[in-house]
Amino acid sequence: MVSLRQRFGPALYMGGGLALVGAAGFGFVSLAGHTLPAVEFAAITNFYLMVNIIGPGLFSALEQETSRSVSAGLAGGRALGPIVGHAWKLAAGLLAAVLVVLLAVSGPLTDAALAGTWGLVFAVLLSVATSAAVYLVRGVLGGTQRFNGYAATLGAEGLARILPCVVIALSGVPNAVGYALFFAAGSGVGALAGLLWLRRPSATSGPSATKPTGTAAATTETTPDVPEALPGAGREMARGFAFLVGGTVLMLVVMNVAPIVITPRLGGDAATAAAFGSAFVLARIPLFLFAPVQAMLLPALTRAATRGEYGEVRATLRKILVAVAAIGIPGVAASFLVGPWAVQVVFGADVRLSGTVVGLLGLSTIGLMVGQVLQPGLIALGRHRSVTGAWLLSAVVLVGLLALPGDPIRAGVTAQLAGAALVVVIMLVTLSRALGNRPAPTGTSAGVAAV
Repeated sequence: MVSLRQRFGPALYMGGGLALVGAAGFGFVSLAGHTLPAVEFAAITNFYLMVNIIGPGLFSALEQETSRSVSAGLAGGRALGPIVGHAWKLAAGLLAAVLVVLLAVSGPLTDAALAGTWGLVFAVLLSVATSAAVYLVRGVLGGTQRFNGYAATLGAEGLARILPCVVIALSGVPNAVGYALFFAAGSGVGALAGLLWLRRPSATSGPSATKPTGTAAATTETTPDVPEALPGAGREMARGFAFLVGGTVLMLVVMNVAPIVITPRLGGDAATAAAFGSAFVLARIPLFLFAPVQAMLLPALTRAATRGEYGEVRATLRKILVAVAAIGIPGVAASFLVGPWAVQVVFGADVRLSGTVVGLLGLSTIGLMVGQVLQPGLIALGRHRSVTGAWLLSAVVLVGLLALPGDPIRAGVTAQLAGAALVVVIMLVTLSRALGNRPAPTGTSAGVAAV
């Protein structure tokens, strides 16, 4: 029983946490759709998508690089204090820069996408600050394989988001700014839950945590036999983080920007804009839920790559891709068949979209999920530039297709399909070449991948 709990417990807890975060996002949009006027609902939908572009776009990169660096440090027998210190500095510097930029563009942003509501701008700023905290904490938890603690951040975030929104909806005086502020603050509650978990010295999970490999692979304490850090490790981490920030922002632009562009192109047709935004959110739910799977995937891939076990890297990626196909294909079929009905019933949309539109949005989501599986493989192998390049080319193609004249809805669907297909092809080719004849690393410097 203990062995089964160690093997499957973290995955079950992560699944529960993911379910709460997914239900919170789904419930947030659904409650807003049923209680707000069409104009405010379109603004809330754009807020929701912006939050998923700006906060995670920047700081999930921090999580991934922190997790990679911590995992490589453990595999190389290094103390984690300096690594975590570098991560805090990167988080603080990036947060300050992002807040300045958002304040500078707040006027046009408010008028174009947020229905002139300045309270929603403040909620966006709050979401950026709370995202910085929760993704940094998750990077440390993921890198040290404390997945029970990682799951706690997800569960706390989901509950802190959805429960106040339910209260607002039942109050009889629904308010777009109130919905947005509580949704943004939820990530801060998740960060607090993770910090509490990190204060527990025995907070470990999984077989790897209880059965360490190597002389210091499972300790975060500094000992005379464990070097504090490799020379230049901070610079390498900052460089890798910079590439991942660019790549992750571009990734989330590809994932989420279409409704923000389509809304003004539809002119005053707020009902159609709200319906397309709802269909987009519905199609993207599996993607938002799937993102934390990277937290469990990246440390395993990094350890294997650090030790030169490239066959294990291939086998792990194949298993996850098969799982994506098993989940994704039925999901796409459901999008075609019942997607339009769900958009109207669940989100209260006044316009019924075609099954083709919703189904093809679902198909593009599967492509993006494949990209999320392949990306940790590239990061584990130190191919940060390749990640950024793949999402950059995808974003360029997507934005170009969104600008095409004609039906805005058709342009949005076409752009999503093309962007997803391109990133999958580029990442598959790059991974195939990287794993072709990769030599095994030697020495302690193997833990710091060249970027």
